[in-house]
Amino acid sequence: MEYRNFGKTALKVSAVGFGAWAIGGPAMAGDVPIGWGQMDDRTSIKALKRSLDLGINFYDTADFYGLGHSEELIGKVLGNRTDVFVASKVGHRLSSNDEIVVDYSKKHIVESCEKSLWRLKRDTIDYYQLHTAKKSDLQSGECVEAMEQLKRQGKIRYWGVSLNTFQPFPEAEYMLEQGIGDGFQLVLNIINQESLDIVTKAHEKGYGIIARMPLQFGLLTGKFTKATRFSEDDHRFFRLPPEILSGSLDALENVWPLADKHGLSKTELAMSFILSFEGVSTVIPGIRTPEQAESNTRGIIRLPAESRDHIRSLYQPLFREILFKMK
Repeated sequence: MEYRNFGKTALKVSAVGFGAWAIGGPAMAGDVPIGWGQMDDRTSIKALKRSLDLGINFYDTADFYGLGHSEELIGKVLGNRTDVFVASKVGHRLSSNDEIVVDYSKKHIVESCEKSLWRLKRDTIDYYQLHTAKKSDLQSGECVEAMEQLKRQGKIRYWGVSLNTFQPFPEAEYMLEQGIGDGFQLVLNIINQESLDIVTKAHEKGYGIIARMPLQFGLLTGKFTKATRFSEDDHRFFRLPPEILSGSLDALENVWPLADKHGLSKTELAMSFILSFEGVSTVIPGIRTPEQAESNTRGIIRLPAESRDHIRSLYQPLFREILFKMK
């Protein structure tokens, strides 16, 4: 396992981290699925333990994943051990009517941090993130004040923002201008290359970068066919309907010859593409099973510039239009 500096922080994180949204299991906001369908906790625990064996030392979760269940599982397996780093997020909650509420008030952040610490069984959250906060939230100052207070109190070590999926990214630009926070989580993969500008700018300013969704809902694993369908409690049910799935698979036929060229699986090519960009600290594929932990950590190479540039050249003509249909 390769380890990389997380910006200017003291965290040295595994190049491949553990994305823990899926292990939260099924969760609903009213009739809207906000999880990845049914999960077996015993399998999730095995996946966490196997990840440790493979050298993964960075685990990314949120209080909204499984409405706290993801954090609970991480707490059960990792607890307060100091040889791993745990990141969580705050800012989303359900109302009394089971509707999603975005809340970046100081009160909510401070109270939620205490609850996350309890579920995680940790004294400190290594990296705490505002879960898709807006520039206006940052400018109001309340959420920034809350994060800095938690940092002074030792409840968190570092903080940042988990950015939205699509451009523009005014929150990142604002934080870079103001010199606040320590890092960003953003979407970066073969199909979604919207954030590459921010990766470069953040790296120059010493911010850490977490790349999420490296496999774009599983599209980049090569496991889906045009006949693949998802259950109604899986968010991919509405993000990857048959027409978008079909168009995506057709477009990706232009990429896969590179996997053959470099002797890589499709997953390995997808992961290698992201980790070939200077400034990416860690990539967090969603890991649900021990087998996925293994497949997501092997065969990663630094792609030569010509292969990386070829994938970049395909973005505008092939993937960007498809990407925006997945909103």
